[in-house]
Amino acid sequence: MGKSKNALVAGSFDPITIGHMDIIRRTAKVFDKVIVVITENSEKAYMFDKQSRLDMAKHACEGITNVEVVIYEGLVAELAKEKSAVIIKGIRNSVDFAYEYSLASINKEIAGVGTFLLPADPEFAHISSSFVREMIKYGKDAAKYIGNGKS
Repeated sequence: MGKSKNALVAGSFDPITIGHMDIIRRTAKVFDKVIVVITENSEKAYMFDKQSRLDMAKHACEGITNVEVVIYEGLVAELAKEKSAVIIKGIRNSVDFAYEYSLASINKEIAGVGTFLLPADPEFAHISSSFVREMIKYGKDAAKYIGNGKS
């Protein structure tokens, strides 16, 4: 893998959380360009459709000048290769680490791209999109956990 000035932060972002935004902001401080990629996993049922997730992520990333938000329907590793980018994955715990480490190996094998695993700030380690969706489902105020565009 050569020197990269581009980074790709991919996820379903259903919805985008303050934990996701922390990873995106930290990545934007290190790389020239950050591409936030809204992905879709055919095995998942989503609370928000792709366009809503794109709109939420764009709003949340307003003010971070080197961030672009896109929807991508192919393999993330292929997009990273096309954009000469490394993949950045936030990890909250050992379960995330094991999963993302395996994916990093696969992405390296299929597209020759590198992955950086970025530990979550302890302040955000307990926050997940699943947690936020559950709060919304049961009518609880989840606003403080959702990325809101305040950079």
